[in-house]
Amino acid sequence: MDLYKDRNASDTIIKKIFESSKDLGEIKLCHVCGTHEHVITHYGIRAMLPENVQVVSGPGCPVCVTTQGEIEAAVKVAEKGAIVTTYGDMIRVPSKRSLSDAKASGLDIRLVYSINDSINLAISNPDKKIVHFAIGFETTCPTTAVAVLNSPDNFYVLSAHRVVPPAMDLLLSSGKINLSGFIDPGHVSTIIGTKPYESISIKFHVPQVICGFEPNDILMGIYLLIKQIKEKRAEVENEYVRGVRTEGNIKAQKLMEKVFEPCDIRWRGFPVIPGSGLSLKSEFSSKDAYKEFNIEIEDIPEEKGCSCPEILRAEKIPSECPLFGNICTPQSPKGPCMVSREGACYISFKYEKSFR
Repeated sequence: MDLYKDRNASDTIIKKIFESSKDLGEIKLCHVCGTHEHVITHYGIRAMLPENVQVVSGPGCPVCVTTQGEIEAAVKVAEKGAIVTTYGDMIRVPSKRSLSDAKASGLDIRLVYSINDSINLAISNPDKKIVHFAIGFETTCPTTAVAVLNSPDNFYVLSAHRVVPPAMDLLLSSGKINLSGFIDPGHVSTIIGTKPYESISIKFHVPQVICGFEPNDILMGIYLLIKQIKEKRAEVENEYVRGVRTEGNIKAQKLMEKVFEPCDIRWRGFPVIPGSGLSLKSEFSSKDAYKEFNIEIEDIPEEKGCSCPEILRAEKIPSECPLFGNICTPQSPKGPCMVSREGACYISFKYEKSFR
């Protein structure tokens, strides 16, 4: 349902948000999904909310949370003669050596639109090693798992996959931000269902609502969170019932469990988060680029001046970064949040900067 096609419905929800949030004090809600940020910013949803209700962006952009160490690992693989494939936004992320710079220096790094493109490249180049730099949350992991199970011997995966709930847990555990509730990611939830979030609500007594991607989905999710806060409940509610089942996508989960196992991994802007990464199981070590090329992930410090780490931790908004819109733009990005189409800075620059 589009916000402007059903204005009466959205007006009704907004009125409920105002009525329910009165006398509740400051309410700070956090989402962990780049598409949610796009919808919230594009439709000006923050401007529709009461002054005491704030919605901030968290680590919901898979390109943004991929570390410089992982990018450097991909460059090193290319230096060893492999053809490295990945997605467009990843190539432009500034790093110690960005994939774009490495490509310009003569290394064979290629943009693909699907992991199937990488498999086809391996089939057509049997004498070359093809390595797919695989990024993304639970949404894209199943397709990588299928690729591992159905690819030629010269195809490998450099896994930078992550799972979302452990990062949400860390945001609350850090004690640096006082969050009142979570807008849970819709795409991820279609895969994992509702149950993986439940321990977070129990542990921290924090409400959560899984939301879809229309403006009214977001508004309804905000209302349901405020309603939980008012009623002193802390549950996982599913607003996105047309896309998310309680049990999630069992077939996709089984594929992930067959190929991957949890591992501890650092996210950009975060310390190592236990169990938040996905590495290939030992029985698929012949497909693991880290093992095939004997490469480990370096711990490379963050760039100074860029506020992407704080933005990913929901401690800042893009306009609070001193580089935002000045020396950091989509044409000349200084951090990943200004590169990715799911990055908070890119989205804010596109839809909000012209109104300042």
